[in-house]
Amino acid sequence: MENKKLTKIDIVTRASKLEELKDALNAIGVMGMTVSQVFGSGLQKGHVEVYRGQKYAINLLPHIKVETVVCEVPVEKVIETAQRVCKTGQVGDGKIFVYDVKDAVRIRTNDRGPKAIMDE
Repeated sequence: MENKKLTKIDIVTRASKLEELKDALNAIGVMGMTVSQVFGSGLQKGHVEVYRGQKYAINLLPHIKVETVVCEVPVEKVIETAQRVCKTGQVGDGKIFVYDVKDAVRIRTNDRGPKAIMDE
């Protein structure tokens, strides 16, 4: 098991997709994840809103970022699942980033590598 590759996948998408995405990832075997509220701009570059008669440029739009590290669940399966759930066809659907992970350490037990991210 120690030679299995660890891969981190970051999914940045609309906050409204969070529950559906969590359920879909759990259904394919992804159990551990970290979710953050984030702000950013991609192709849409924000928009202008009017508040009390004043125009304000909203350059950073709210999204969520779901981070997970996998070793047994195929990376392509995670990507395909995230795309299926998050795709609306509109600007702002988000991005998926994939990284190689050098190591992982479970603080409580000192387990390293794939053992650190798997259920005991």
